[in-house]
Amino acid sequence: MNPIILGIESSCDDTSAAIIKGDIILSNVVAGQKVHEEYGGVVPELASRAHQQNIIPVVHKAMKDAGVKSGDVSAVAFTRGPGLMGSLLVGTSFAKGFALALDIPLIEVNHLQAHVLAHFIQEPDQKHEVPEFPFLCLLVSGGNSQIVLVHDFLHMEIIGQTIDDAAGEAFDKCAKVIGLPYPGGPLIDKLAQEGDPEAFEFSKPRIANFDYSFSGLKTSFLYFLRDNVKKDPDFIERHKNDLCASLQKTIVDILMDKLIAAAKKTGIKEIALAGGVSANSGLRQAFMEGEEKYGWNIYIPKFGYTTDNAAMIAITGLFKYQKKEFVGQEVAPFARMAL
Repeated sequence: MNPIILGIESSCDDTSAAIIKGDIILSNVVAGQKVHEEYGGVVPELASRAHQQNIIPVVHKAMKDAGVKSGDVSAVAFTRGPGLMGSLLVGTSFAKGFALALDIPLIEVNHLQAHVLAHFIQEPDQKHEVPEFPFLCLLVSGGNSQIVLVHDFLHMEIIGQTIDDAAGEAFDKCAKVIGLPYPGGPLIDKLAQEGDPEAFEFSKPRIANFDYSFSGLKTSFLYFLRDNVKKDPDFIERHKNDLCASLQKTIVDILMDKLIAAAKKTGIKEIALAGGVSANSGLRQAFMEGEEKYGWNIYIPKFGYTTDNAAMIAITGLFKYQKKEFVGQEVAPFARMAL
């Protein structure tokens, strides 16, 4: 019989709960937090308070949508880290209480590992192809930019990562400079559709191996705007779409150049994309071009599984459940956690 796993995600500013039976997702509920918009970024204290308000209603809805009762749940999986400590504590505490009350196994999940394994989530009557091992996964989000060599469900190796800012941070911070509200990444993507990606040229970092760096791009973008605004106070408004298009192209090029190099070095043609920034249309287009040019087999998750969600926590919990990798009630969250 397929186990039924309750997944809990609370690493940042989204409270999410999901129910999965085997590898089939039955529900995936996400409650966002608009309170952070006026601050231009996530405020940890406000995030943890919102999680406390949302966690019970979100879990209740997930179970109701799935048609599952608490007694049907085989185990509860939760995000242990990385993330905001206050936010993680809410999800961890709820998961521990739920598991203790029902006397069922408790499963810790690495948030980054879960993003990679989101590719294995199946939906009722909609089976899709999944990556074959080994595969390379470009994991890009607000806090992480990594190239991961995936040997097996629970055996992953980081072969390249950012040494400073992540791609998502670069999008959001540059968006703030040109006057876009938080989160700025999706807005840059939207405006870029109406702009010329060749309008402006921004410098790209020269980092060894397969590692990334976006701090220099962010700083050079700021200086570029400062110098041009001095000459023309309306420069940003008149060129906003072109700025977004050119910036997006630069970030996508940086990400893809390293991934292409890693694919050539390893000889792997199974290439996956994961994380919140994988929703970016420019990056998705670059992946499709890579498939045609290099003969890759590409895997891009549905939009609902790219940002923080509990479905990816539940599927990771399934693979750990199968190996009986459980934790005790003494488990505590970690703000920093290696893949």
